[in-house]
Amino acid sequence: MRARFRPCIDLHDGKVKQIVGGTLNTDSGEAGLRTNFVSAETPAYYAELYRKHDLPGGHVIRLGSGNDAAALEALAAYPGGLQLGGGVNADNAGTFIDAGASGVIVTSFVFANGEFYEENLRKLIRAVGKERIILDLSCRKTPDGRYMVVTDRWKNFTSMELNGATLARFADSCCEFLIHAVDVEGKCSGIDGELLTMLAEYSPLQCVYAGGIASLADVRFIEEHGKGKVDYTIGSALDIFGGRIAFETIVSHSKQL
Repeated sequence: MRARFRPCIDLHDGKVKQIVGGTLNTDSGEAGLRTNFVSAETPAYYAELYRKHDLPGGHVIRLGSGNDAAALEALAAYPGGLQLGGGVNADNAGTFIDAGASGVIVTSFVFANGEFYEENLRKLIRAVGKERIILDLSCRKTPDGRYMVVTDRWKNFTSMELNGATLARFADSCCEFLIHAVDVEGKCSGIDGELLTMLAEYSPLQCVYAGGIASLADVRFIEEHGKGKVDYTIGSALDIFGGRIAFETIVSHSKQL
């Protein structure tokens, strides 16, 4: 069944980078940071590339401070084609929409100190409308097999388990879900099939899955098991980010569906 390719632009220190999930502790320069790729190209270069190939619904993520100008550059190059995430709250969400973002991606604003704050989500809805909100429910697996939503650069566990009940609960408050499988994010070691299957089974909304895609076989698994409800993004594995999968191959494959 159909699964759309959703491209990405991850920003760190104002540059386009691919970082291994969960290794980003502070804004910059930390010893534990593992970076797969640092691009010599500008954010606008990638945004224009995605616009040229008619790939809407991708996302620009600000990983820490110092990325405002880079994010705005990308949004201006593909107005209406990219979502914006990273540090989004009720006060600045409208600014990003006005700058060209098709929607805003939010996690930490609604999951503060490990707990869900419904009023913050309500504030965001009042600011931009639920049709502009993408709820990021990126997660890590616990030793007892549960998927728990994580925030603050994926370092802190919340009390929210990602399951069918959670997906149903938030379906009326956003237009889609973005879920990074953080344990495999940036490792190009294969996807989390269990998580993906759960999303396909229980999500009332369209989901965008990210994490671990290493080959066309992984993409085909998503197409076969995603029930048409799970799109995908690829970062470190693409040749435009130093990986082995040709961007043109993914674009061609996605257009054939």
